[in-house]
Amino acid sequence: MLPIPLDRDLVFFDIESTGLNVIRDRIMQIALIKLPADGGPRQELEMLVNPGVLISEEAYAVHGIGPKDVANKPSFGQVAQEIFDFIGDADLAGYNSNRFDVPMLMEEFARNGIEFDINKRRLIDAQRIFYRMEPRTLGAALKFYTGQKMENAHDALADVQATIDVFEGQLKYYAGQNYEDADGNVIEKPLSQDMDAVAKFCRDDRSLDVTNRLKLNEQGVAVFNFGKYQGKPVGEVCATDPGFYNWILNKDFTQQVKQMVRKYTEEFKRRHS
Repeated sequence: MLPIPLDRDLVFFDIESTGLNVIRDRIMQIALIKLPADGGPRQELEMLVNPGVLISEEAYAVHGIGPKDVANKPSFGQVAQEIFDFIGDADLAGYNSNRFDVPMLMEEFARNGIEFDINKRRLIDAQRIFYRMEPRTLGAALKFYTGQKMENAHDALADVQATIDVFEGQLKYYAGQNYEDADGNVIEKPLSQDMDAVAKFCRDDRSLDVTNRLKLNEQGVAVFNFGKYQGKPVGEVCATDPGFYNWILNKDFTQQVKQMVRKYTEEFKRRHS
């Protein structure tokens, strides 16, 4: 049982994939463990998925899942509804999940016609907590917080269980501690309050999307975080450079980025019409 209360189900999950590109690569294995808010027993869901694309040598070297392992497994489209139903309205948690697992899952759902809205979910990233407090790896985190040795690393279900153990250890270890950043700003007891406080501590308030392509500048304006228009307002750029706007909508950017680009462009046009 977690040492702070849950007011909503919390699903920890981990993904093994064909590569590290959240748009072009595909899920090969997914494991989820749900911690019910009512204190009921944990629920598990784990499955191998036939990605339908080539598996990169780099990915195979990490997780050891090859074409033969997934040849007779269902496609993501065949299990998407089951995964979606298992998650329900739960908050999401994982290790490096905000930057990888969440956006990859969102893309898989979108590819199969399922809208997976994260705006009403809290995202808990144990790596984000760990890196802010003690920058190390999952195996080191497990040893540091629990004294356990990492077993079966890069097996999705084992990684999920390790992440839960790490998160429990973090909540206990940092209970009552304040956080002070490099500028001397203090957050009082961020891991001792509730899940809202924990999710806020995991969140980068300036980042607007999970792939960090768009962010807020110091004036609170949405700007690009890449390329020739880095630091330039999204709405203004796309309204005055339709070629760049169309390029974003037709290239390998997440559905979340494309939706935000449309939104800020339309808002800019309305204000200046």
